[in-house]
Amino acid sequence: MWYNNILETIGQTPLVKLNKVTKDIPATVLAKIETTNPGNSIKDRMALKMIEDAEKSGKLKPGGTIIEGTSGNTGMGLAIAAVIKGYKCIFTSTDKQSKEKFDALRAFGAEVIVCPTNVEPEDPRSYYSVSSRLEREVPNSWKPNQYDNLSNSQAHYEQTGPEIWEQTEGKITHLVVGVGTGGTISGTARYLKEKNPNIQVLGIDTYGSVFKKYKETGIMDKNEIYPYITEGIGEDFLPQNVDFSLIDHFEKVTDKDAALMTREIARKEGIFAGNSTGSAVAGTLQMKDRFKEGDVVVIIFPDHGTRYLGKMYNDDWLRDRGFLKDGKLTAHDIINKKEYQEIITIDCEKSVLEAINTIKSLNISQIPVTQKGMVIGKITESDILDSLIENPSIKSQPIKNITTAPFPFVDLNTSIDKISGMINKDNIAVLVEDEGKIEIITQYDIINAISA
Repeated sequence: MWYNNILETIGQTPLVKLNKVTKDIPATVLAKIETTNPGNSIKDRMALKMIEDAEKSGKLKPGGTIIEGTSGNTGMGLAIAAVIKGYKCIFTSTDKQSKEKFDALRAFGAEVIVCPTNVEPEDPRSYYSVSSRLEREVPNSWKPNQYDNLSNSQAHYEQTGPEIWEQTEGKITHLVVGVGTGGTISGTARYLKEKNPNIQVLGIDTYGSVFKKYKETGIMDKNEIYPYITEGIGEDFLPQNVDFSLIDHFEKVTDKDAALMTREIARKEGIFAGNSTGSAVAGTLQMKDRFKEGDVVVIIFPDHGTRYLGKMYNDDWLRDRGFLKDGKLTAHDIINKKEYQEIITIDCEKSVLEAINTIKSLNISQIPVTQKGMVIGKITESDILDSLIENPSIKSQPIKNITTAPFPFVDLNTSIDKISGMINKDNIAVLVEDEGKIEIITQYDIINAISA
């Protein structure tokens, strides 16, 4: 058996039991693995449905351009369908999203426009506004508007809900879904609640989003809105696809808990999933008192971990945000393990001869170069030697004439692995600012810290 094109492989994704990360939950916990879709995410389902419905209604015409605001996954689904069906794609997104998502969209021939995150939806710079403007300006274009296009939730009513019902043989008691556009949770919930009104539908929200408070109070509180890191869930407005009447409870999860759980799932279950999956599993653990033995809990795993390699799966990215503290040495540890020695610098107007004398007298091999107290470059023994061989008279000239790029600065939380990778024959040290003082870390300092 074969398929006529890749779009026919969308859906019928597996349901997999979780064993280790959910060991403290008395219920059976199952993961709906949507990464087996061709675009590696659940958004393939609704992307194709929105396109097919637009074709039927005449909104999307042959040779047209699809323009959408997307964090990446919907764009991927749209881009794949566009390749098969012969459409162009222009996507707007936010600078919060991972670079890997943008690279993936461009791989399918889409144009990606990156817009600022921290602006109101009505701001002309927002990715919502830019996509709407482009729809007006680009001839023969169509904007799916995944947030308010009810074909989104209808796709899950027709596909995701029935699949879960059949795969659990109707035994599902709880559905856990991260809520962004609201299409997945609302469409799936509508189908499942028609089959069994007692099924509990639990939405995962993030701090900085409006969903939870709106569900509980009916108030759209703009004071709830602030920037957050978690990708794929939460919003600062109310999409029409979010049917609050179908959602029994919202659970908020912190950026840190979501990021760390994303990694835990890979390491404990062997499932390489994305950031919103980490949120959903962390939220499920927070709600463990809602579940009892015999319950069957289904968690949607929306997308693949490859789109987060530079973020949640990167130790240094996590450390920079204070999310990860492990046993590895950092710049702060290296500085603490070395004897304090005031860093020697030299002003850029000093002569090359003065630099040579400083290096000789202090028995050092490199000196940061300053201008008005600010580090602007460096000078090393090899820099001086190369310059003297080429022009012996350079000894009387200011060192700014032979100064090379400065040693890179790192912060105190930078790992020893990253620092080691930055030190090489062309760059023999890094600089660290510690409480207003500049410290230098060399290869010798790293060796000393490891062996101390």
